[in-house]
Amino acid sequence: MSDQAAIADLVLELVDSARTAGIAPEEIYEEIDSVFRLLSEAMERRRGGSAPLDGE
Repeated sequence: MSDQAAIADLVLELVDSARTAGIAPEEIYEEIDSVFRLLSEAMERRRGGSAPLDGE
């Protein structure tokens, strides 16, 4: 599985968990891009890559 596919799966799990907790999917969808980017950067950093964080 590619990193992008793994991240997309994590985002879907996040939305499902939020829905279960009573958070409307629309509230999550507004943040999906930033959640996807955050997870992508975290995965890159974990591998020792140099994905910059906001403000760096």
